[in-house]
Amino acid sequence: MDRSSSRASGSGLNIRDRPHDGIERLRELLDNRRTLVITGAGMSTDSGIPDYRGPKSPPRTPMTFQQFIGDPDFRRHYWARNHVGWRHMDAAMPNAGHRALAGLERAGSVRAVITQNVDLLHTKAGSRQVIDLHGTYARVACLSCGRRVSRYALAERLDRLNPGFAETVAAATSVEIAPDADAIISSTEHFRMVGCEHCDGILKPDIVYFGESVPPERVAAAFELVEQCDAVLVAGSSLTVMSGLRFVRRAAKLAIPIAIVNRGRTRGDEFASLKLDAGCSDVLTALAAPARTTRSRD
Repeated sequence: MDRSSSRASGSGLNIRDRPHDGIERLRELLDNRRTLVITGAGMSTDSGIPDYRGPKSPPRTPMTFQQFIGDPDFRRHYWARNHVGWRHMDAAMPNAGHRALAGLERAGSVRAVITQNVDLLHTKAGSRQVIDLHGTYARVACLSCGRRVSRYALAERLDRLNPGFAETVAAATSVEIAPDADAIISSTEHFRMVGCEHCDGILKPDIVYFGESVPPERVAAAFELVEQCDAVLVAGSSLTVMSGLRFVRRAAKLAIPIAIVNRGRTRGDEFASLKLDAGCSDVLTALAAPARTTRSRD
């Protein structure tokens, strides 16, 4: 397979204006190529999980690693919000886009998925080769001894210490959930937090926060997937942070064709052979459907 692909002149295409053209061009670009998919928050908006940087997203200030470790009150406030928010993320279901990617993997078209999301929706949809680049909401790590436990186990401990807290908050207000499973609530001063059961160390969601590095072995595994693929498809990511952009840059350096499906501009647009300004669910569902043939009239 020849990896080379010329950059399309004016490669951006608004699929809402010419949906069939966009899908066909994407299908042609990825045809017979082992495709690596890189997904971001825009992949999960149709599952009810908001994104950080979509065109209609409200301004958000994601928590940083330095904030979390540096202020006990901030940490307590965060865990109170997470104690409500993680349940909403846990209940979220894969959307048509997630299911389409899982189907394309089973068909042999998709080699693997690197996701910047922490919602586990690719795994829930049935995708098998998934790198959760930023971790997942479903595990908690101790910053002292490194032990990891399930979020379910921590929830049981917190429920015993804060009986009725999550239910009271959910009943009193319409809870908004951030992309990292943090519920947007304000009154948390009475919430009580626990430490690690083994060493009483600080517990932190097993999620890579802003200002924190992705584990090097995870990055190495992702780069290896880039080098093994014949095409890269970015779905629902603005590629604003280097965490995901570096893989697109590596693919471009290796002359691997790159397609981007995202609402709005991305930092990777300059590397794309094809850019579709569109939602992920519609595009991926159409991509996974059998190609339509046009019958000539006699």
